[in-house]
Parts: sequence; C-alpha cells; structure tokens
Amino acid sequence: MDRIIKKIAVLGSGTMGTQIACHFANIGAEVLLLDRVPPEFTEEDKNNGLKEDSTSFRSKFAINNLKKAVKTQPSPLFTSDFASRIKPGNFEDDLDKIAACDWVLEAIIEKPEPKRKLYEEVEKYRKNGTLITSNTSGIAISKLSEGRSEDFQKHFCGTHFFNPPRYLQLLEIIPGTKTSEDVIQFLQSFAEIHLGKTAITCKDTPAFIGNRIGVYAIMLTIQLMQKMNLSIEQVDELTGKAVGRPKTATFRTADLVGLDVLADVSHGLYENLKNDEERAVFKLPDFMRKMLENGWIGDKVNQGFYKKEKEGGDTKLYTLDPAKMEYRPKENPSYLIVEEQKKQESLEDQFKSMEAGKVEETNFLKKIYLKVTGSDNDKAVMFFKEFYYRLFAYCSNRVPEITEEIYKIDEAIKAGFGWEAGPFEIWDSLGLEETTKKMNMAGYKPAGWVAEMIQKGHSSFYSHHNGRKNYYHLQTEEKLPVPLARRLIILENFREDNTIWQNAGCNVIDVGDGVLVVEFTSRMNTINMEVMEGINKAIDLAENDPRFKAVVIGNDTDDFSLGADLGMIGKNAVVRNKSTIEDALHEFQDLMLRIRYSYIPVIAAPKGKTLGGGCELCLYTDRVQAAAETYMGLVEIGVGLIPAGGGTTEMVRRASAEMVDEAPDSPHLQSYLMNISTAKVSTSAEEAFQVKYLRRGVDRVSMNKKRVLTDAKHLALELAENYRPPVKTKSINALGKNALSFYLSGIANMHTGNYMTDYDREIVEKLAYTMCGGSLSGKNTVEEEYMMRLERESFLELVTNMKTIERMGSMLLKGKPKRN
Repeated sequence: MDRIIKKIAVLGSGTMGTQIACHFANIGAEVLLLDRVPPEFTEEDKNNGLKEDSTSFRSKFAINNLKKAVKTQPSPLFTSDFASRIKPGNFEDDLDKIAACDWVLEAIIEKPEPKRKLYEEVEKYRKNGTLITSNTSGIAISKLSEGRSEDFQKHFCGTHFFNPPRYLQLLEIIPGTKTSEDVIQFLQSFAEIHLGKTAITCKDTPAFIGNRIGVYAIMLTIQLMQKMNLSIEQVDELTGKAVGRPKTATFRTADLVGLDVLADVSHGLYENLKNDEERAVFKLPDFMRKMLENGWIGDKVNQGFYKKEKEGGDTKLYTLDPAKMEYRPKENPSYLIVEEQKKQESLEDQFKSMEAGKVEETNFLKKIYLKVTGSDNDKAVMFFKEFYYRLFAYCSNRVPEITEEIYKIDEAIKAGFGWEAGPFEIWDSLGLEETTKKMNMAGYKPAGWVAEMIQKGHSSFYSHHNGRKNYYHLQTEEKLPVPLARRLIILENFREDNTIWQNAGCNVIDVGDGVLVVEFTSRMNTINMEVMEGINKAIDLAENDPRFKAVVIGNDTDDFSLGADLGMIGKNAVVRNKSTIEDALHEFQDLMLRIRYSYIPVIAAPKGKTLGGGCELCLYTDRVQAAAETYMGLVEIGVGLIPAGGGTTEMVRRASAEMVDEAPDSPHLQSYLMNISTAKVSTSAEEAFQVKYLRRGVDRVSMNKKRVLTDAKHLALELAENYRPPVKTKSINALGKNALSFYLSGIANMHTGNYMTDYDREIVEKLAYTMCGGSLSGKNTVEEEYMMRLERESFLELVTNMKTIERMGSMLLKGKPKRN
C-alpha cells in the first residue's frame, strides 16, 4: 500500500493502449508507450523522410498512434500539453527501459499466445515488485501468467479499462490464482483516487461483470426489437434518457463502440457459455452478420446502425432497416409514455410510470397521436416489462457465478455503460416483492435466493441509513455496507435522515462534522429563486447555529448547474417586465457577495457542465473542489446576454490583480474579455485553470467525480479551523475609454472577418464597455458594487432586445443557441 507510481510502461499502442497511456499522462505519470517494430521499410516511409535504421521509423507505430490520439475528439487528454509526458518507443530497442517503471500494463492483441510470448521478454527486464497487468476484456487471467516466476505471478492481474478510458469510469480488476491481496487493494485504491475509476474486483469468468451483463442487455434489446417489430429509432427512444441511460441509448452506443467489438464480445460469450440459460441471446442475428460482412461497423466507417451523409452544407442522418438491409431517412418517434415520464420528479418515479403504462389522454387524442407518430404506447410498455423482467432474472442467476456481491453488478453497469441505476436498483424502485410476482407470472423466474430473501423479511436489495448504503449479502443473508460508498459522501444515503431544510429548488443536508451541503433539485440544476433561498438559508445556519461551521454547494448528478433560470428571464423579457428581472439580478449579485464575505467557508463542488450562473457561483466561493471532468464557462453571449450574476465583475477583478502596467491593451483584461465573448467552456478542470476560471494554488481537483463532495467536505473543515472572511474588495482597476477604444477596434476587425454576426458585435461591444468601467474617461479604481451595477445595466439593455429574445427562445425550445 506504500507504492508510489511515477513511471508506467504501456505495451501496445493500439486505440486502447494509447488512450490508457493518455489517461496515465493526465494524472502526471511519465509514460513509456511501446509497440512492434514495423515489419518492413516501405516507399511511403522513405517519402515521409524516414530512415530505415532511425528511431522514428522503428517506433513508427507508437509515434503515429500517439499523434492520432492527440487529435481524437473528444480528447483522451485533459490538455494537449500532457502528450509530452508520453515517450513512444518499440519492443526491440526500448523494452529494457521497463526496469525503471513502477507499473507495466500490456495492451496488445486479444490472443493468449502473443501475450504470453511478450511476458517472457518482459520478465528479462522487469524488476521484482513491479506491477504487471493485462488489459483484456475477456481472456482468462489464470492462463496468461502460467510459467512465469513467483514474483511475476504475485504482482500480475487483469485490469480491464473501458473505452474511452478517460471518460468511462469502470475499471475491472481480475486477480490471478496467485495475485497478492496487497496488489489488488493497492490497485483499487490507486484507481479510485488517482485514476478517477469505479474499481471492481471480478471473478475470472467470461467477459467478467460489466460486459457479461452489459452486452447481454444490448443483445436482448436487439432480440426484442425483432420480436416486437420495432425500428432502431423506436428502440433508442425507449432505451435512452427515458430510462436513465445515456442519450446514445442502444444503437448509437453500439455505433460508437463499434459493431466489430460488440460482435467479438458477444460471439466469445456464446462460445464460452455452454450452460448459460440465456445463451441464445448472445448469438448474432443474421442482419448483424451481414453488417459485418459489408463493413458497416459504426462510427469508425461513418456507417453502422445509423449513417451520416453530407448533402450540400448539411449532414443528413439515415437509419438502417434491418429487414431490407437498406438505409432510410432517420425518423423521430415519440411515445406518450415517454412524455409522461418527463413529468416525474425522480428516476424511480420514471420507472414506475413506464411499468404502469398509464398516461393522461383521451381516446381521440391517442388515435390522432398514434396516426401521426406511428408509435404504439402499449408495445412500448410490453418492451419495457419483458426487457427488465428478463434482465432482473438473468442478473439474479449470475450470483454467485460472477460475483457474490450484487452491488458489483449495479456499479459495473453504471460505471461501464453509463446507466443511472443498475439492475438490482431498478428492481428495488419497482418494488422487489411485487415485481418478483409479476416476473414469475410472466415466466421469467429469478434465482431461488431471491425468493428466500423475501421470505426472510427483506423487502429490498438495498437500504439507506445514517449516510450509508447497505446491500443484501447472499452468504450472510444480511445487509452489509457497500464498500464503494462507505468512504464517500453520497447524498442519496443522507437525504432521508439528514435533510434539515428544503424547498422546491434545493435540499440543505447535514453530512456530519458540522458541514452542510446545498443540493440543487431544480430542473437541470438551474439557479432560481428557490435555490438562492436555500443557499442563503444554509449560510444562515452555519453562521448562527453552533452545530455547523461550513457550507458545500454540490450534488450527485452528472452536471453541477446549467446556469440561471433562463425560462424566468425569457418569460419576463417577452412582456418587457424589466423590474422583475432586475430584482432577480440584484438578489443573485447580493448572494454572490454574501458567499464571498460570509463568516464561514463556502466551497463549490462542481462537475460536468458548470455554465453561466453555475460558473459565476463557483467564482465567488472561498475554494472550488472540482471534478477533473468539469466543463466550466460563462456562456451568456450565446443567449444574447452578458454575465450579470457577478461574473463580469469577477473577471475584471482577477484581471486587475494581474495588471503590472496601465497599457490600454492590457493582455490580462483582453484574455478574460475573449473568454466571455467566445463563450469559452473548459474541456476539463485542467483547462479551467488555464483560462483562469479556477485558481492555481487555491482551487483543487478530484480525479474521481464520486469523491468531489467528500474532498470538498475535507477542504471545508480544513478552512474552518482558522477561518477569517476576506477583506472587501475596494480597488478594482477599470481601464476606461482608452482601453475601450482599443477593444472596439479589435471587435470591429473580428466582425469584418466574419467571426461575428452583427448582433454578436453589439453584445460584445456592450461587454467591453462594461469591463472597461463604462463611461470612465481613463484608468480608475472602482468597487465591486460599481462594476455589478454596470453588469445589471448592460444586461437589462440587452434582455428585451428582440434578437436576444430569439436566442433565448432557441435555447429553451431547441437546446442550442441561435446565431442572429
């Protein structure tokens, strides 16, 4: 457990190996990326300026694959600069360098013999005690290390990263028969804290846990599609956001992963699971075999279940008709039951709504609706029931075959396939006993241990108590703490017993040790009047109740906040109700100042999208504890506005603190102006430091998004020990009209170069006017309140402009800004 990982060797520079190497670089490790020497020197190599005996030729595979990865979107690197931490090489010239490595990870072709042959060479140079792991999605780990030394086998295991490694959280750790328990414990801890993974130990069974269940779910979905005569679009509508899964649902996900990869795993399962009761599900249907023969394997060739074609300046989407093996224009099916689900406040209620199949409708409306959309609501409910009843039964029958702990199945599916809830959690949400009865009646009988569990008085697989999540353990027949959650603050585990105040927009939750968490519950975690009331309430409690001493603002959802309540702003803008908007702005700005100057520390814990007002809130907290995957930005320009919740003021204040001269073209202010005017959103927390939404040496980063609230609590307690509120800012440097003239000239040039529309120019000029201090004739020092007043005035001048209203309407109705 005292290991330090500084240098890592990745053997194999294919897509997976190179992306794993990139993620190791993200955490600051020095990475050696090795691959084969090319089999022959070609004319193309010569034309590319390579020499046959040169390092650039002999390491060509690793060099070129790394270059390709750096250009990949979304990027496997937090910032392209991190590529310098990776040194490409080859097996013949550089394998001896693994002697200096702390971890050697093999990621070559998925065949046992080449792996074993490489391990023979590795053992010549690897120093004793070095971790050695194989990235495999299904090869039996116990067979790979046969014949190796005792030290090699003690430190050897499987580490199955899911693709892409930066973004998918699951890491399966598969011990060999002789793997040291210390090695497994270290890898779990290192993966969770430093790699940001949900690390799960697995039995050495075919496809382990994630792919065994996840691929079953995909192949079962395809089987039901054919059985019920559903289209690919209809299935994706029923297996996406409507049931707490990624918007890519089933078939867009399959295209992203690649049909070739899916087929390989499915075929392997079919061949190796002779006694599996659902073995037939893994057999590829004829239309998928034809897709493979045609090379229609997904996004890698721009053609799979969906197909993209350029027509003029537009990209048209087409969908495969499996019966005809032809593509047709993509349809947009809609189901009444899915619309009904959108009204539900929780994922649990969404599942209950789908199973019940009840919707508010008249017969006339239903007839018209079905005629227009071609969507059969009853068939959707039938699909839901058969899919989940069979999935529940299948998962129950995999215990204890693939794991003794049910939580591992749920966590693997959530972390590896992006589901919001795992199979046993969904089963709980529908009601364990009642759903089990329905499954038996439908002929999908779960494993015998489920009935025994119910008979012994257990009404659910999971329970939540005093901040802990407990799961039913098959061997002890009692509820035990989920190890993955035991060390972390997960609000679901605190919400029922520890919520001390709530309203329609947020909960204030006591997470122990005197720390309060403000959890947003508004739609998309937008900041509305209820949210502002909740934050003020939490600060009141922490300042005045001796039980509390700090506040953390954060949540357990994928995104921190998508900004201020645009619906409220747009509604009042349309009717020219400026006074209501101005009052809301005042309240938001006052809240930002209260957060900054309160008598207790306030910490923001953002992850995912942290936009507009959500970003502004973070700018005013004492510290930010951000997830590595935090996408932060002041994006108000996109809806025809400027940041007016203190965001513009704070950017000027930060620029002011950096100024060392009085030049009107101050590069400090200019960079902040550019960030706002281009609606710059960081692609990671690391980039948020680069664009100065986060402060180096002040704000911190958690690699694992599940650890953000826990780390934020520790940071809050650290600050609370000797906390003193900051001194109020009284001297912000405003550069005045000379600087404004300089910026207006640059804005005009961008407009002339067609980088801005006419209205973009108008908005950015208003932003520059505000950031330069308004009508000040020259450089002067001003207070925060002065800058905030300018923010409000500029915002209010823009908000009722018809072009801004059009932009807000486009964002609210279509989810994307309008360039007018």
